[in-house]
Amino acid sequence: MATATFPRLLPKLIVFDLDETLWPFWVDTHFDPPFQKTSDGKVVDSNNDVMRIHKDVPAILKQIQDREIQIAAASRTDYPTGAKTLLKLYDIDQYFNYKEIYPGCKRKHFEKFHKASGVAYEDMLFFDDEARNIRDISKIGVTSIYVDYTVGLTVKVLEEGLQKHSEKKSKR
Repeated sequence: MATATFPRLLPKLIVFDLDETLWPFWVDTHFDPPFQKTSDGKVVDSNNDVMRIHKDVPAILKQIQDREIQIAAASRTDYPTGAKTLLKLYDIDQYFNYKEIYPGCKRKHFEKFHKASGVAYEDMLFFDDEARNIRDISKIGVTSIYVDYTVGLTVKVLEEGLQKHSEKKSKR
């Protein structure tokens, strides 16, 4: 796993979608609960089908936390309990300062992040695999980065987002 390069001007809060961004599936449609971790550390569903997380994700979250940047999860899933369970089973739950995981418009998620954290929208960076969410959240001033669902979150995608945020911030 490569180490990400962080520019000088950093966001104060980085927000990640979950389905097709941190992991390569929709938690509410692709697997059958309950989910659990096997003795060899794999996360599986009730059929023993393995549920993988994108390989760079744990290290990315650790690097962001090490930079003292707050992290949030914003998911519109119809199965919030499953998404929250996966955060724990993948051992990444501890990285998230804020979690808004429920159906509905992502703007509501961001309003809650803003209220809870005090971070201005222009100091947030957002990663999501759905163009409609990128459009909606960009309109409120958040630097928003499209994540190709066939690849998911990678160090390269993180760096592109950090650079775009830094450039936007330097122009203000």
